[in-house]
Parts: sequence; structure tokens; C-alpha cells
Amino acid sequence: MANREICGEGQALSKARRGCEYDLIVIGSGPAGRRAAVQGAKFGKRVLVVERGRRVGGVSVHTGTIPSKTLRETVLNLSGWRERGFYGRAYRVKQDIGATDLLKRLHITLDHEVEILEHQFARNGVETVRGAAKFLSPNAVEITCEGGAVMTASAERFVIAVGTRPYRPAHIGFDGRRILDSDEILDLTAIPRRLTVIGASVIGVEYASIFSALDIKVTILEPTDGLLPFVDRELADEFVHDLRDRGVILRFGCKVKGARAEASGCVIETENGRELGADMVLFAAGLVGATEFLGLETCDLAADSRGRITVDPKTFQTACPNIYAAGDVIGFPSLASTSMEQGRIAACHAFGEPAQAPPEFFPYGIYSVPEISTVGMTEEEVRQRGIPYECGVARFRETSRGHIMGLSSGFMKMIFSAKTRRLLGVHIVGEGATELIHIGQAVLNLQGTLDYFVENTFNFPTLAEAYKIAALDAWNRMPRREASGRAAKTAPEAVQRQAG
Repeated sequence: MANREICGEGQALSKARRGCEYDLIVIGSGPAGRRAAVQGAKFGKRVLVVERGRRVGGVSVHTGTIPSKTLRETVLNLSGWRERGFYGRAYRVKQDIGATDLLKRLHITLDHEVEILEHQFARNGVETVRGAAKFLSPNAVEITCEGGAVMTASAERFVIAVGTRPYRPAHIGFDGRRILDSDEILDLTAIPRRLTVIGASVIGVEYASIFSALDIKVTILEPTDGLLPFVDRELADEFVHDLRDRGVILRFGCKVKGARAEASGCVIETENGRELGADMVLFAAGLVGATEFLGLETCDLAADSRGRITVDPKTFQTACPNIYAAGDVIGFPSLASTSMEQGRIAACHAFGEPAQAPPEFFPYGIYSVPEISTVGMTEEEVRQRGIPYECGVARFRETSRGHIMGLSSGFMKMIFSAKTRRLLGVHIVGEGATELIHIGQAVLNLQGTLDYFVENTFNFPTLAEAYKIAALDAWNRMPRREASGRAAKTAPEAVQRQAG
């Protein structure tokens, strides 16, 4: 069955008004929705995807993951950021960078992403409809299309994957031009000289560091006493130091009372009575699930204060047995990568097909400048659990590849059990962190030990060599014990070679 948009085709719409029956209806076409739909189709089921946006892809493609990462790559390329270690902080590939320069690559990338997704739906026979869905009952939805036409569709099973939208509190005077949320920042028409970011969330930190790479004066206001509380503190401290070294102002414990746009710029009022000025304000203090118009009450479902839906963490089934939910709408970790797996697993459980349990450890990537990526337990978590441990650290400037790339910052931290020698966590800040983390992820999930890194050879010169250096650093601090075989002989020899 060919993929087609039902609304807008007269004959199909007439049929739809009488009610279409499907095996699975997926509401939302972001990472969770697309994977759930395709998996359902591969089971031979008739699947409909309802997307309220103008094009498929959801928040991930149009306002979230792909746009922000594309903007990051554009800024790093045009600003010459990666070459400044050799040519100085004043070096730029393009001297005058404007909003048009940043958005050109973005639009090309988004068009390509949408084309890939549309083709994926088409080759798997997934139908799509553009419109807003609202539950009429646990087995039926009403879909209001863009032109106002209304259709109904029924299904045995549903997956809710509507994602999130930016939190917009009343005390912030959003105007879409100078005081923006994280969706609106992608439509900027001019690059500001001074940017204030309210909220040191993942989104806030990413955009703050990206604009800082353009030599814009950036200020971050955060009501708590630190940023990224789920990240290993040593890693977060290194990142904060890097931001401050670049001139980013971080004000922790700073609660914002209000923000307004004036003729001369923006004014931010804090609860301690201060007034701060900026050319542009980005409010990035949280997201809310886009569930307010779904009619969840007709299915005896309810979202929490942030619009999130509660599910079984293993099956992603809601309190209504035939309705599942996946992706950002169910809350943490709210990653595109985990959302994809959640959507696929939800579809498997919905049709009673075999499905693996969600992984205990998965990589978390923050696409800031520099990147941050982490997997497994932080040092704080290891301490809380009372596990005897040892850490090993490798700084990228210690690697030959780091010298070649001109890196002056960035490091890898590995945590091992002192008793079993098993890897407990890997934490990286620096260039390529989100790529490098997967080596640690594999060893962690396979219950590997310190000896794997000590005994094995890594390509040279690479940043991945940091695994070897960090492992040897930990090995030197590990309690000595009787050992036999290759591991006992290899480790000292490896230490000697590294020292040489």
C-alpha cells in the first residue's frame, strides 16, 4: 500500500469520514512514532501515522535534535572553531556570519531528513495524515485536518508519540523576535551581540555554547546551584571552566522574575532586584508534553503537570491496555536515540511480538561546544551505592591525535570497581565525545573489565587512545592482587610502553 496523505484527497477523505479501521494508529512522527509505525508495518499490520505538523518528522526533525545539531556544525565550520588552536582565537573561515548563513545549511538538511522519512513510510506501506488527533474513545480518534476537514479513524492499538513543546511561563514576554523559546530561535533573522539564556537545561547549554563559538557575549541564568545535575560533577565542572574561559557568564542561584522587550533591547528582572540587559533572550527552562488536546480523559488517562504520560517502563503500555506511549512525552531521558527504541519496543508489545527489555545503560549525548557524553554510573552514584572504585583519567591533549587537532581541552574519565575490575561508567567532555562513548557503552553492557582496555590495541593516532591511557591510569591505582595469565603480564608491559 503506497504512502499517501489522506486529508486533502477528496475520495480518500470521503471514505475517511465514514471511519477508517487500522491495526495501529501512531500519533506523532518523531523518532518514537516513526519506529513504532515502521515496526508495526513490518508485522504486516495496517498502520496510520497522524502528524499535526506540516511535514513528517516531528519535533526531532523540525525544531529539536536535527536543527540544533545542524546549527552547531554550521557554526563550528564557518567560525573556524576547530582550527583556532593553531591559528588563534581571531581566526574565522567566514568573517561576517549572518543568520542567512546559519539557516541555509539547516533547510537543506531538514529537506533531506523529511525525504528519507517519507520514503521509509512509503516502502513500508505506512499511511500518513496531516492533522490534530483527539481521542473519541480508547479505539477511535477524530482528526482535524489543516483545511478544517474532520475525519475519524479507529484502531485496535495506539501509540502516543506527540513529543514536547517549549514551556512558556506567563512572566516571560515572548514576542517571537527578541524574546524567544527554543523553537523560535531557529527562525532568527539577525545574530545578536548579547544573548541571555534563561535555564541551564540541555537545550539551554547547547545553544549558549553554540552562540559563544560565534564570539557572542553569552550569559546563562540558572535558578539552581549548578548545571546538568545528572552529569558526573567532575565533567560538569570542567565544562563550566571551559565556558568561563571563553567569556560566558554563568549566574547560578539566579531566579528570573520577568523578561520584556523594549526599544533598546531586552530587560531581565531577577528576584533579587537586579535588571540585566541583552539584545536577545532565549528561554530554555524546560519542556512540556504536547498532550493538552489529545482528549486523554475519554480513555481514563491523564497527564501530569508537565504534560507527561505515565507508562510501564518495560512495555510502554499506559493505564489503558490498548494505548502505548513513547518518546519525550513520557519524560526522562527524552533522547532521540532512546525514543526510537521505545517506539519499536512499544509496537512489539502492542502486537504480542518478542521484544528485548530497554537497555539498563545507554549513552547520553549533549551537543554543546565542547560535546559531553556519558554512560553508566557517575562517581557520585558509585559512592552512594557504597561500591569500592577507582577512576582513570585521560586528557585529550595527552594524545597525539589531540595535538594534531589542536585540542587544548577535553578529557575522558573511566570508573572501575576495585573488587571486580568491571567498568562502571565512562564520562567524556571534548571533541567527538558523542562518538567515542560507544566503545565504553559496548564494554559496559558486556560486563567488561579494566583488563580489556589494558590488553587491547587502539588505532594510533586517535582520540580513542584515551581509553587506553585512562585505563592505565586506573590500573596504576588499583589494589595489587595475585594474577596469572596474559592480563598479569600485559599490564606492566603496557604501562612501560606508555611511559616510554
